[in-house]
Amino acid sequence: MLRLLQIEYDKLRYSRSARILIITYFILITFIALIASIEFKIGDIDFRVADQGIFNFPYIWHFNAYIAALLKIFLAIVIVSMMSNEYSNRTIKQNLIDGLSKKEFVLSKFLTVLVFSGISTLFLFIVSLILGYSFSDYTEISIVFSDLEYLVAYFVKLTGFFSFCMFLGVLVKRSAFALGFLVVWYIFENILYAVLNFRIFKDSDIAERIMQFFPLEAMSNLIKEPFTRLNAVQTAANQIGSHLDKDYGIHWYQLLIVIIWTAFFVWGSLFLLRKRDL
Repeated sequence: MLRLLQIEYDKLRYSRSARILIITYFILITFIALIASIEFKIGDIDFRVADQGIFNFPYIWHFNAYIAALLKIFLAIVIVSMMSNEYSNRTIKQNLIDGLSKKEFVLSKFLTVLVFSGISTLFLFIVSLILGYSFSDYTEISIVFSDLEYLVAYFVKLTGFFSFCMFLGVLVKRSAFALGFLVVWYIFENILYAVLNFRIFKDSDIAERIMQFFPLEAMSNLIKEPFTRLNAVQTAANQIGSHLDKDYGIHWYQLLIVIIWTAFFVWGSLFLLRKRDL
C-alpha cells in the first residue's frame, strides 16, 4: 500500500496545478475563521456573526463540516485531472507495463482518495477546535467532543464524492468532460426531484425517499444545512408562526448508502479498466 501511495505522491508532486488546487483548498478552509470578523451595523445595533453562536461547541462541528464540504470541488478537480492525465500522458500504460496490475492501479487512486479525505477531516478538526476554543461559550470536554459524528459524515461524504470523480475520470478520460458530466448529473438529479415532488408525488415525502438513493443527493443528505439550527433563526421563525423541525442528525443508513455508492464507483472504475484495451 505504501508503494502505491508513493507512486501517486510522485505523480502529484510534479503537477503544479495539483499543488495549487490542494493548497487553495486548505487555505479556504482556514478562511472560515474570517466569518468571525464579519460585522454589520443596523442603526445603533452592532451585529457580529461570531456572536450568533456559529462557533459554539458542539454546533461548530456541524457548521464547519457543511462549509468545508462546499469547497470539495477543488480536490475533485485534482482527482479528475489525476485520472485524465494517466490517459493523456500514457502513464497508465507504462505503469501496467512496469508490472502494476489494473487492480493495484485503481487501488492506488482510491488510497489517494482516502488520504485526501483523511487529511481534510483532520485539518478541519484542528481548525474547528482552535476556532471553538477561541469563540465558544461552552468549553467543557463533554460538550466540545460531542457531535463529532459530523466529521465522520464529512469523511464519508468526501470519500464518496472523490470516488465518483475517480469513476468519471476513468469513464470519460478527459477532465473537462468528466467535470461537465458531474454538473449534468447534478442538474439531472435536481430536475428528477422537481418532477417527482411537484408533478408525480405531490404533498408527500415519497420524492425525498426515492432521491436519497441517488449518489449526489445521498452525499448531500449526510450534512444538512446548519443555518436554520441557530437559536436566532429558530426564535425568528417562532415569532412569525413557523416551526423548523428539520432533522439535522447523522443516520447510519445515510452513511451506508454513500459507502455502497463508493464501493460501486471503485468497482466500476476497475470494471471499465479491465474491459478496455489500453
